[in-house]
Order: sequence, then structure tokens, then C-alpha cells
Amino acid sequence: MYKWLKDYQKLEDDLAYLEFNLEQTERELKRWVEGDLVGVRLQHDSLGAQVEENIEKIKNDIATKTDQKEKIIKLVNTFRGLNHKILKLKYIDGHTLEEIAEILNYSSSHIKKRHAEAVRTIKFINDYKGSVKEHS
Repeated sequence: MYKWLKDYQKLEDDLAYLEFNLEQTERELKRWVEGDLVGVRLQHDSLGAQVEENIEKIKNDIATKTDQKEKIIKLVNTFRGLNHKILKLKYIDGHTLEEIAEILNYSSSHIKKRHAEAVRTIKFINDYKGSVKEHS
């Protein structure tokens, strides 16, 4: 039911790590090209020799996950129902519950109640799936 939210959040986490990793790897490349490691001779199979390849791999991973994230957003935009709208506005678009109430023309208390219900439903589903796996 709300698997899209879990998938979206995982992609967000993965992308954040990949961006961090890319930054660190590019910093490492800079050390080899113009920094303190410029005079160090590399072995063909050393980690230093693979830095440029790693950067390309990370960039490809970022592109793939960004595409997956965009597809999830496109999919979620087709969903109907207030709970889906609330979850999308909160967790994808980054709005507060008060802003969501204003956007959807509901009272803040109604939106907070529906959000809490959706979160409880997600937690129940996740707990249920976890207990089923434990007993399998």
C-alpha cells in the first residue's frame, strides 16, 4: 500500500550517500592529479589507479537512482486518496502538516489525524511483515 514511501526514502538515503561518496572520491582524484600524491607512481591494479573509474561508476549509480526516484514521483502523482496526497506532500515535497492542510483545504487537526492514521497503518504493515518473516 505505502511501499512507494519506503522505496522513495531508501532512494533518498542512497542518493545522499552516493553524493557524499562522489565528493570524497573526486577529492581523492584531485590529490593524485595536483595534490600531495602527484609524484607517487601507481600500480595498474592499485586503488589510486581506479579512482577515475570509481567516479564514473558513482555518477552512473546517481543517474540510475535519480531516474528511479523520478519514476516513483511520477507514479505517486497518479495515486488518489487523501492519505497518499498527505504523505506525498509531506515526505516528497517537504511540506509541514499545517501547509498541507492549507494546500488541500482541510483543517490542520484533520490532516494531523489522517497523517497519524497513515503512519500507524505503515507501521502496522511493516510490523506484520516482520512477524510473518520471523515465523516462516
